[in-house]
Amino acid sequence: MAKHGKRYQTIEKTFDRQHYYPLSEAVGMIKSMANAKFDETIELHFHLGIDPRHSDQQVRSTVLLPHGLGKSVRVLVFAEGEDARAAEAAGADLIADDELIRRIMNENFLDFDATLAVPSMMPKVGRLGRILGTRGLMPNPKAGTVVQPEDLGRAVEELKAGRVEFRNDKTGNLHVPVGKASFEQNMLLENAQAIVDAVNRVKPSGVKGIYMRRAVLTSTMSPGVRLDLSASANAASA
Repeated sequence: MAKHGKRYQTIEKTFDRQHYYPLSEAVGMIKSMANAKFDETIELHFHLGIDPRHSDQQVRSTVLLPHGLGKSVRVLVFAEGEDARAAEAAGADLIADDELIRRIMNENFLDFDATLAVPSMMPKVGRLGRILGTRGLMPNPKAGTVVQPEDLGRAVEELKAGRVEFRNDKTGNLHVPVGKASFEQNMLLENAQAIVDAVNRVKPSGVKGIYMRRAVLTSTMSPGVRLDLSASANAASA
């Protein structure tokens, strides 16, 4: 295990790493810890009580963060004709015509952060699965990134505003960005609560026992704070 630096070790001593903190308290703690020389990213990490080997226990969806992620999002849309013009009008940064698809395939062109596609383009997009899939950029109906033409404008605007996709990994863990340490505390709290609510909404029906086994809030350069999500749920429903 890598040895952490003095700054990290000093921060560790300021709180009980075995204690489970309410989300509202944890956000303030992490924000105060994130004092590196750059604007650290704050993230939520979940260990879910799912069996990733089963297709009916996959957790994959999106959440529209109330305050975004504090960065500009370059959106590429796979569309043609009127659909392409609608996407461009909504603020899409790139329209993937045949030439751009060839660049992705042959030159590994990946100068974008998110993708959308209309269903009619999926036969062409499917050829890019090996390149886009490993980077989490492959359009997928379950993630809300394969959309009908009439929904393209809304989908582009949501991605630009801070819609985030999340999906479990092979070990049943989930990692979702919350925002930047420079955000106001209430902005981070509202983003984090939106993520918790979204993950709860897509609990697979086949899951038995505890769904959210553990959740941790952390920043790029700080130790994680364990979360008492029952306290978070009670606060949200109050």
